Amino acid sequence: MNEKTSRPVQAECEIISNRKVGAYHHLTLAAPGIAEGAKPGNFIAISVGDSRTSMLLRRSFAIYQSTSRGPFGGTIEIIVAPHGDGSTWITERAVHDRLNVVGPLGNAFKLPKDPVRALLVGGGYGSAPLFPLADLLRQKNSRVEMAVGASTAERVFAPVEGKRSVHSLAIATEDGTLGSKGRVTDLFDNSLANIDIVYACGPMGMLKALSTIGDAAGVTVQCAVEESMACGIGLCMTCVLPVRDKDGTLKMLRSCVEGPIFDGAAVDWDGIGTIPPGTYGAPK
Repeated sequence: MNEKTSRPVQAECEIISNRKVGAYHHLTLAAPGIAEGAKPGNFIAISVGDSRTSMLLRRSFAIYQSTSRGPFGGTIEIIVAPHGDGSTWITERAVHDRLNVVGPLGNAFKLPKDPVRALLVGGGYGSAPLFPLADLLRQKNSRVEMAVGASTAERVFAPVEGKRSVHSLAIATEDGTLGSKGRVTDLFDNSLANIDIVYACGPMGMLKALSTIGDAAGVTVQCAVEESMACGIGLCMTCVLPVRDKDGTLKMLRSCVEGPIFDGAAVDWDGIGTIPPGTYGAPK
């Protein structure tokens, strides 16, 4: 279901810019060796804290934009929401500070061979990796519609940019401060008329709802899942979730290696956080 990713690189990346955008921080990093192989859907893992802190695990962030050439060589951009200690530490870094980064990681969104009618759905800052995807789809002469949602206007990422990147943009906020009042999935009225494929990134609840709608409509929903990825390279097994393979066998797959892009219809959304009965290799 997914496209291959270049071999990951570990590098000390200089912060070129760090600016606040609504509830988020938009960081640009000089990342030669990483940027050149990045594709929409890939992520990076950043070491946080220093020798004086107890934050041992890396934090993972979807790549928003990447450029392979420029004054700083290759660059990557990420959107960070300062929720916990690790992400807050990153947003507090200054220009010219360096971050230890591993990437690009994970698999990328799979692109269609022929022009399609695509719907891109993002929740909160989960819309970030969908913008470069929209550009690639339009280069393939696809029609691209986008819907973004969040709890409030401050948490909707880049609606202005969305208007430039896609043919149409719909916005929903749960408090009604921007666009329609309600959840982003309410915009579809449980249907996906005239849509060939859906690409989505955001909270698990949103991905589950979209997958249900897509399954009923016979439309594939490629989901970029937001699981906690402690190592980013498949060793720690903290990001596993139950996914059915082509034969229908339920397996625990690693979001950071086999994902983060999965066919939403194959994910056992209700079984996330558990090992569902019948899972391959599970105790009987």
